[in-house]
Amino acid sequence: MNAMHMNRLNYQHLFYFWNVAKEGSIAGACTKLHLAQPTISGQLAVFEQAVGEKLYHKDGRKLVLSDTGRTIFRYAEEIFALGQELNNTLNGRISGRGLKLNVGVADALPKLIAYRLLEPVLQMNAAVQLICHEDKTERLITEISLQNIDLVLSDLPATPSIGTRVFNHLLGECKTAVFGSVELAQRYTNDFPKSLNGAPLLLPTHNTALRRSLDQWFDSEGLCPEIKAEIEDSALLKTFAAAGVGLFVAPVAVSIELQKQYGCYPIGMIDSVVERFYAITAQRKLKHPAVIAILDNARKGIFDR
Repeated sequence: MNAMHMNRLNYQHLFYFWNVAKEGSIAGACTKLHLAQPTISGQLAVFEQAVGEKLYHKDGRKLVLSDTGRTIFRYAEEIFALGQELNNTLNGRISGRGLKLNVGVADALPKLIAYRLLEPVLQMNAAVQLICHEDKTERLITEISLQNIDLVLSDLPATPSIGTRVFNHLLGECKTAVFGSVELAQRYTNDFPKSLNGAPLLLPTHNTALRRSLDQWFDSEGLCPEIKAEIEDSALLKTFAAAGVGLFVAPVAVSIELQKQYGCYPIGMIDSVVERFYAITAQRKLKHPAVIAILDNARKGIFDR
């Protein structure tokens, strides 16, 4: 963005841009703001000219933010949130800002484990606003380097890459087991693990640490299950399992939660397949109180219970 252009930034234009981005269309923003379409279209055109770059591109009927548009939108979110706080304060409705923690959760990480890791943040005495983003670990690490995320929870440690300086903190590890719905658990429990030969199985995708470990285990045990589906998102995989589509592998630490939430029960332990969980941060020495709370709690052996 050209600095000379941005010196002429008009906050009314920014407000229109922000509303269009939130609504996904000019028509939606017009309805919300009770303004005519030419008004907002014209102001947006002026704003793009001031910025010196395209802020949107069309995707069917929707407007999608460009890279520059996404950057401006993040600032606009902060600016207008602060404006609302100022308005609340002037009207006698004082609200403390408290702490904010932006967490990236790797899509392959079991969501029940993610909740257990984040639980201490929700129990802190200080008010903490928790914001969770889900994506692939690599993309989340990029967001750390851009300072959009404070912490990434992942099943894989970050590997060094050019221009990205991050640190891995091992939170703990846990043995795994094979789980299934009541019917499947009854059918395949006897003679485990040989019972897995030909058994319907739901597996994580190949880009996960768990999948690589499982493939090695199947090979070493001479097992050949019937792979019904490969699903990257752990919560979606468990939803399939709850419907009786197939067996799946998960950390034994969340056995009780799997029974309560998904009606799935363990049929056998896999001692040689261990899941490890990492916190990835931009700093070796941690400062954010909520991040420190997560690491301190993890070191108390939360995966042993």
